[in-house]
Order: sequence, then C-alpha cells, then structure tokens
Amino acid sequence: MSRSLSRTPAITDVAKLAGVSVPTVSRVLTGSVPVSPERRERVLRAIQELGYRPNGAARALIKGHQSVIAVLAGATTRYGYALTIQGIEEAARLAGYIVMITVIEADDPETVSKTIDLALANPVAGVIVLKFDPAGIATVRAMPPGVPVVAVAGSRGSGVPHVVLDDTTAAMTATDYLLELGHRTVHHIAVPLAGRRSGRSAGWRKALERAGAEVPPLMEAGWDPHRAYEIGLTLADRDDVTAVLCGNDELAIGLLRALHEKGRRVPEEISVVGFDGHPLGALWSPALTTVQQDFVDVGRRAFGEVVAIIGKSQPPQNSSGTPQLVIRESSGPPPAARRR
Repeated sequence: MSRSLSRTPAITDVAKLAGVSVPTVSRVLTGSVPVSPERRERVLRAIQELGYRPNGAARALIKGHQSVIAVLAGATTRYGYALTIQGIEEAARLAGYIVMITVIEADDPETVSKTIDLALANPVAGVIVLKFDPAGIATVRAMPPGVPVVAVAGSRGSGVPHVVLDDTTAAMTATDYLLELGHRTVHHIAVPLAGRRSGRSAGWRKALERAGAEVPPLMEAGWDPHRAYEIGLTLADRDDVTAVLCGNDELAIGLLRALHEKGRRVPEEISVVGFDGHPLGALWSPALTTVQQDFVDVGRRAFGEVVAIIGKSQPPQNSSGTPQLVIRESSGPPPAARRR
C-alpha cells in the first residue's frame, strides 16, 4: 500500500487504502466487534501509512462512552486557577480522560450561555467549573439540568456539589494569628468578591468581630498587584496600620514593594500576610507569611467527584479542605509590643 494525501486523512481514506468498509475501520479502532487478523493488519498498516489520527469525539460517540471532562474557568493563568487545572488534568490522564478547557470571558448571560454551548457541543462526560469569580458563579447557575457538574470554590454553595478550599476558616486563622501577636486590628486588601461575599474577606471580618477589634474599611485591589502597590503607598503614610492581610500573594508582593520604597520596615513596623502559597513568596525579602493552599489536590478531588457522579458510584457530595498558615519573616509583633 502506498498513498499520499495533501490534506488531513479521514477514516474513509483508511477504509479505501485498506480495501475494507468504514464500519470495519471503526471496529478495529474501538474493538467493539472482532475483526479477522488479516483485515485488522490491513487497517493498521493503512493508518500508519496515512498518519491517520482517530477523532476522539467520534470514537466516543461510536463507543457510547464519553471520555472528555470540560473545565470552565474565568482565567487560566492566575496561580490558583492554573494549579487547580493541573490537578484536574493529572487525575484525568491517569483515569484515561481528556480535559477540555474553555475560558469564560465575562459573567453576562449571553457570554456565559455561549461558553456553555461551546463546551457542551462536544461529547462531554462531565463539567468542572472553577467558581472563584463572578464568571464562574454565573456559569454554575446557568448549567442545564442533567449534566454532571462539580464546582471548585472558596466556600460552600448550593445547586451542585462543591469541592472547597475553606477560605473563611483560613482567613480567620490568619487574622487571629496577627491579633495574638498584639496587633490592635488587621487591615485587608481584598481580591474580587465571589458573588455577594468573599470567603477570605468574610473570615477576616468574622475574626475581628469575634475579638472585639475595630473592623477597618475593606480595600479592594481586584487581581492587580499594581493596585495593591498603590494602596501600599497610602498605607505606608499611616501610623495606625501595623498589620495587613492580603487576598493573595501577588497583592502582598505589590504591598511589600510599596512599603520598601517608603522606607517602612517589615515586619518591625508593619506585618504582611498573603494568601495562596505562591512559591515566589518564599523567595521574597522578607519571606512572605502566607496561607498555603493545595490547589493541585483540590483539582484532583474535583475530578474524582465528577467521575463518581458520572459512574453513579456515590451520591453527589461536598468536599472540603482547610489551608494551612505558613509563618515566615514578614509577620511579627507590632512596634508597641516590641518596645516592652
């Protein structure tokens, strides 16, 4: 057999070169029905000669088994998002599934609807939504019934099973730690709210209220460390600011840069705590105290949950993990406590 094509080979080209029918080629690819050794050999030789790559979606439809997990996310490059996707993909690969990633570009109904339609146009077995932002929240709410869906989030929700990193408890732990060091209160530079509230902001506020401490105004920086840098230039001029909890480590690094430029010493004058456990935080000077999140693990757990729903091996259920506070060089007692 010898044949060259100027286009991507199709299953019909394989059948023609091997001298068999298209259903015979499909049987060889799927193993659904036995094929004689002689015909099987002809088909395999034709596939190799043409460089034919079977279409995974087509094979899934032929086999009646869908092996694609769709991941819908408002972003893929941010640290937590990227590591969660890594965990999903690693677990999926071991289980023989393919991961398809679709970015939700906005949270308006039209964009969300188009994104869901784009994902579900493929032979999708189940869907994992990264519900870390308004786009993810809107997508979970808009998912049609009957589709196995799992949400990954920083706090529990309703409607579908949630795999949670308990941001609220973790933020309370970080805030309590700073208060126990002797800080009168803790200021907070926040990431965007996920719906009506952020688990991180809620935990910060709850810890302050429980301790009877003043609750300063929330400072919103979005996802932009440059905005945190600008906020830091203002905070550096205030004598009443001795501790700051940041919504993620990138914001904390922006704040640390501003404090350095203003000549404020960390942690001698101002303590800074981040969130997420970005590896660059440990290399910063001073090394950043942070709330360590295992995003890879949460991705693996989310995949396990959606596969359990697909296989009906267990009823849908929530899964929760608590991040850990990692104490490094950027936090310590306030100046007044140091002078005692």
